[in-house]
Amino acid sequence: MTTVTVLAAQQEPQGPEFGKASPLGLLIILVLLIATAFLIWSMNKQLKKLPKTFDTEHPEADQAFDEGTDTRSAVVTDVETHSDTAAAADERKSADT
Repeated sequence: MTTVTVLAAQQEPQGPEFGKASPLGLLIILVLLIATAFLIWSMNKQLKKLPKTFDTEHPEADQAFDEGTDTRSAVVTDVETHSDTAAAADERKSADT
């Protein structure tokens, strides 16, 4: 085991490019580290906005958020629009015949 270590230590690396690192590689690593730090910072901000628990026993916060949103009006408007277009199509058919 020691002879392998001694042989590996005695051999010098070969090739003219050994040991030369590109500055572009360092730049890429730094950009990735900065991007990772920004993502961690952003996620921590988003996690702080979440409630401590998601209990359904106290729905006041959910009800306050839902104030002002009326899903029935969107459905009724959509149905009325479709019925209006269907009535107009029926009138055009009867006018053609």
